[in-house]
Amino acid sequence: MTPLQTIALTATLLAASNLFMTFAWYGHLKNLQASPWYLAALASWGIALFEYLLQVPANRIGFAGGLNLAQLKILQEIITLAIFAPFAVFYMGYGLRWNYLWAALCMVGAAYFIFRD
Repeated sequence: MTPLQTIALTATLLAASNLFMTFAWYGHLKNLQASPWYLAALASWGIALFEYLLQVPANRIGFAGGLNLAQLKILQEIITLAIFAPFAVFYMGYGLRWNYLWAALCMVGAAYFIFRD
């Protein structure tokens, strides 16, 4: 597998993983507000299982393919922001804010510095 293929596969798996994680962490705030916290926790843990089934292989593939720990972490944070902003806007009903753009620009800088030689 080429380095670009490794990054693409790792990023794809991390994006799918992050989608599950975002719903596990925040979905209950919309759907289970009237439920006891422990039911929300159990539902979140059930969703998080699928997150880990994607996240662990993603990190193993990326690490075996030459990405270092810091690169994996920054890649995950970039993906987190890319998943969270649409989730907040479209699913949770929050308005798009300038803060999302500024945070994204900071992540571009982080990616530049962590992936440069």
